[in-house]
Amino acid sequence: MELSTADLWDTIAYEAGRESDLWSAALRPRDEQNREPVFSALGEQRYALGIETIYEGYLLHYGTSRLFAPEDGDAALLLGDYLYAHGLVRIEQAGSVEAVNDLAELIAICAYLRAEDVPGDGAAWAATAATLGRGALDEGRSSLRLDNDPSPLERLARATAGDAHVDAALAAHRVRLR
Repeated sequence: MELSTADLWDTIAYEAGRESDLWSAALRPRDEQNREPVFSALGEQRYALGIETIYEGYLLHYGTSRLFAPEDGDAALLLGDYLYAHGLVRIEQAGSVEAVNDLAELIAICAYLRAEDVPGDGAAWAATAATLGRGALDEGRSSLRLDNDPSPLERLARATAGDAHVDAALAAHRVRLR
């Protein structure tokens, strides 16, 4: 089932609210939401809901959420964790174990990058979204982990999704981070 862009955001908001009244209370008013996809546009449509759900969780941990404004940092972390988990379930429903593994690796490597203040999370997101479940990320992830070099992942994303799409995703990502 393919969702329209509006349905994607409504689904994320509705399911989070169904899970907890805290998440309903944290939902921004509709006119204050930013409902623009960032990384899902780089990959297959079947993964869009899962990718944007996980990315929304990432933004709650490390940036400015597009849909939610929790009242404190603890609530933001809990909602972010919920969205990570729920997004992984969505990816499993739409794809494969390999796709779930790619996103679990992404979450782990980005946590490392943020903890160590190492750049490259945007390239990791872009390459993962563009090649999700295809087994193409090992070399680039190794370069990022071992050498703090995101350029192989960025090249992979650009070769797969095109420069203009990757440029747009990376620009949108940068403005959302803290």
